[in-house]
Amino acid sequence: MIAHPEKYQKAQVVWRKDYAPDLWSIRLKPEEGLVFKPGQYATLGLEDGGRVHERAYSIVSSPHENEIEFFLELVPDGELSPPLHEIREGYTLLMRRQAKGLFTLDDKSGHKQHCLICTVTGVAPFVSMVRTMAREARQGKPPDLRLVLIHAASRSWEFAYREELEAVSQSCAWFSYIPTVSRPWEDAAWKGELGRAEDVLRKYLDTLGLEPSHTTAYLCGNPIMIENANGILARRGFSKEFIRRELYWVPKKEKS
Repeated sequence: MIAHPEKYQKAQVVWRKDYAPDLWSIRLKPEEGLVFKPGQYATLGLEDGGRVHERAYSIVSSPHENEIEFFLELVPDGELSPPLHEIREGYTLLMRRQAKGLFTLDDKSGHKQHCLICTVTGVAPFVSMVRTMAREARQGKPPDLRLVLIHAASRSWEFAYREELEAVSQSCAWFSYIPTVSRPWEDAAWKGELGRAEDVLRKYLDTLGLEPSHTTAYLCGNPIMIENANGILARRGFSKEFIRRELYWVPKKEKS
């Protein structure tokens, strides 16, 4: 019997892929499935002595998939990521029965342009959106909107879903993928965009005509990036209503 069975269901790890010593993806097979929208998150847990240690993670997979995928980063002093980093295929976790979150695609404003900005694992909810829309496009229902995804990382090997996203970008006119590296001196082979997410954002707001009158922006991942990008968007005329944010952690306040 698991702790609080009314809250949790068991979910078995059926796949794992490592990208770097501190970055990996897993897919889980929950006993009873999980209903969610692209952009939402699920809460994973590990039981220890009758207590459940848990944390919310954005879902990578599309609702059309049978397994629930997550993109994880090791936080050495974190409560859950260190033990999660040790698990392998066949291990069973706990998953809350309900997915939550309001970080979903804006379908009410009528905006046809959507600018997605993220750092490293912050790409997770956007992969879910892209996978879902790409599947619908293959079924003869191409979206009548445009997604532009700016994905920032220190080094290129942190772009876990780069090949998948570039393939969609090359085959679908409604999607553009723009990865950018901020530490090129550690990644000499990288030939793409350079700079932090907010630096590249300034460039593409102009070159792609992402105007606040018909664009919704989405910020996900590092809270410092979110604060900086939010300021850039606000100065460009984006109202709070059309800037959606998903912080992956809250910065610690420095002691005065």
